[in-house]
Amino acid sequence: MGLDNNLNQTVLNRLLTRVEKPARYIGGEYNSIVKEHADVRFALLFPDVYEIGMSHLGSRILYHVLNEAEGVACERAFAPWPDLEQVLREEHEPLFSLETKRPLGEFDVLGFSLLYEMCYTNILQMLDLSGVALLAKDRRESDPLVICGGPCVCNPTPIAPFMDAVLIGDGEEIVLDLVNAVRCAKAEGKNKAELLQELSQIRGIYIPSLKTEQTTVVRRIVRDLDATPFTGKPIVPYLNIVHDRVALEVMRGCTRGCRFCQAGYIYRPIRERKSDTVMELARQQIGCTGYDEVSLLSLSTGDYSEVHKLVPQIIHEMEAGKVSVSLPSLRVDSELANDLSVMQTVRKAGLTFAPEAGTQRLRDVINKNVTEEDILRATQDAFSAGWSSVKLYFMIGLPTETDEDILGIAELARKINWQFYQLPKEQRGKGLRLNVSVSTFVPKPFTAFQWCGQVAPDEIRRKQDLLGTALKGVRGAELNCHYSLLSVLEAAFSRGDERLSGVLLRAYELGCRFDAWTEQFQPKAWAQAFADCGLSEQEYAQREYALSEPLPWDFVDMLVTKNYLKREYERALVGDITPDCRERCNGCFGARYDTDCRMQENTAGGNV
Repeated sequence: MGLDNNLNQTVLNRLLTRVEKPARYIGGEYNSIVKEHADVRFALLFPDVYEIGMSHLGSRILYHVLNEAEGVACERAFAPWPDLEQVLREEHEPLFSLETKRPLGEFDVLGFSLLYEMCYTNILQMLDLSGVALLAKDRRESDPLVICGGPCVCNPTPIAPFMDAVLIGDGEEIVLDLVNAVRCAKAEGKNKAELLQELSQIRGIYIPSLKTEQTTVVRRIVRDLDATPFTGKPIVPYLNIVHDRVALEVMRGCTRGCRFCQAGYIYRPIRERKSDTVMELARQQIGCTGYDEVSLLSLSTGDYSEVHKLVPQIIHEMEAGKVSVSLPSLRVDSELANDLSVMQTVRKAGLTFAPEAGTQRLRDVINKNVTEEDILRATQDAFSAGWSSVKLYFMIGLPTETDEDILGIAELARKINWQFYQLPKEQRGKGLRLNVSVSTFVPKPFTAFQWCGQVAPDEIRRKQDLLGTALKGVRGAELNCHYSLLSVLEAAFSRGDERLSGVLLRAYELGCRFDAWTEQFQPKAWAQAFADCGLSEQEYAQREYALSEPLPWDFVDMLVTKNYLKREYERALVGDITPDCRERCNGCFGARYDTDCRMQENTAGGNV
């Protein structure tokens, strides 16, 4: 389809006068890219609103990587809010890309980034509004290739029937392999079946329609993060987005081994960018965007090997332009007192720490490797450096948790509160803002707790009430709890099997959209969808797998071995700590790799 067949400005104006936030859909932002001619047209789709999708660093990286490739045009689309969905249906107009307003059904590839299970119904919404059949088996030869990637595809089974291909692992290289295969297939006149067969031979690509009992898909990883393309010139949105700043990924992976943390396992081994590279990226991105904040991102930025070199350097250089620097993923035992003082010279903002559990016993169970002394020292350093706003992340419903562990959260908040108010008035400012953020534990595939069931919703609510009562009287403390029924569905789809695809389809038919949004979430519709399929969301969420039992995601090889995860689970039950990988190799990759996770020959499937 040529550009003259795309949605014209008159029609676009008519549509957008009827929606709440038209800036979500107009495109044309500074640094966005439009290519009139391309061999392969790739629609990069995010199944949530613009403000959230534009905050996703991974999508920004892929946008740059794809548009840098010769003959490839990458455009964006986000899930339309219900107001635009209604307008599109009433006007019989298809969902379109932001860059050229091309109908999504006219692209060669539709690629979804999946970060959260509660966005799954939006995948179906976007396909439906694009005129593309929801189930892969029902698609025409002329329909786009529908693919997905991201952390959710660790267990692709519940969404597999909707996908032609699933990309597992780091996306920067694998997505180029995919578009090259699509380009060649188009040039040689191959049909979709032939293309899928070729894609199945590429490491990290899973083709659901070709799955057999022998299928194994091995995660793809980027070897050299420092040399890997980043975001280029980031798009500057017209409206405020969730993370409206320059985001710099300083490292990928984590060596800590927290047993609940899926990202900590599936992004191993750790890879870093050099501090000089990060500095150059900071200069480039501030220069081409006009942002006044730089965020240094990773799973644990305080563990970045050059953090104490980088932080003072980047703050000193950015200070002249009144550009602030934030470290959103600090470890509470990171030695950052001096850096915190330096950071205050630019602009005060909140600090975030993640103790995760309220007692040392439970922190040992989850292998957090953080003591109460570490936590109090870190907050004391922050307060002494002039900070007065601190967020603490915890989880409830962790394996082996007791009421004593819950009350320990409140006791820790009291001790932090006491610390703050021991400071002289002139040093501590107006008062402490202590945000205690508590989420419900969701067992995830490829973690040491993947065999565990989730705590029942009534028990979660009881624990939340217990904590709320215990926190009363702690001056400046504010409790925020994640809604437990959403966590039930998240747990069900995280560890579920292929039967959940039917539930997902039925939920969409019943009107479920934007399930992560409280005002849009429809628990009754979800309950009906499960019932109509003869299933129970709570049985899925609370199910405990035996260690010897096959798991729905066993055909996916995320490099960390199942035997290693079993050992970690057994160590968790007795409270044994596993040391940081930087202290010693714990053998998580098994005998297929050398003992310190260097990139070596993988006898199960080529080079890592």
